[in-house]
Amino acid sequence: MECLGCNLANKNLPVHVVFEDEYVCCFLDHEPFNEGHIMILPKKHVYDVEELNEKTANSIMKASILLSKAIKKLFNPDGITICQNGGIFNELTHYHMHVVPRYRGQSFGDFYLEDEIVIEDETKLKETARKLIKAISELNK
Repeated sequence: MECLGCNLANKNLPVHVVFEDEYVCCFLDHEPFNEGHIMILPKKHVYDVEELNEKTANSIMKASILLSKAIKKLFNPDGITICQNGGIFNELTHYHMHVVPRYRGQSFGDFYLEDEIVIEDETKLKETARKLIKAISELNK
């Protein structure tokens, strides 16, 4: 597979998976806006939102709800932003949705500032993934 998003969604490259099902893979963003920033990617290649089939679209929305609940339980954010960037703004050239915990005083415009990127270290990402997997497991009981 040449598509970066396909390789990430199918775990051909290292990712910190927190949830997956038949249609999507959800993992921590390696350049998080805040701790708990998760990306949802379809396992089958899709470039933009209008190309999603009904089952994959439903899976993405169900995952975003579950992940939002887990993020709220763990990190107590003031809000959550859920977004996707299409067309020329889709840097993976593969559909993906961001689920981002946010706190009072944070401008979402900062999300798009390239000089503000903070790459989390592997230890921190592993610990965050462990916490989210536990929270999701508890929510699915």
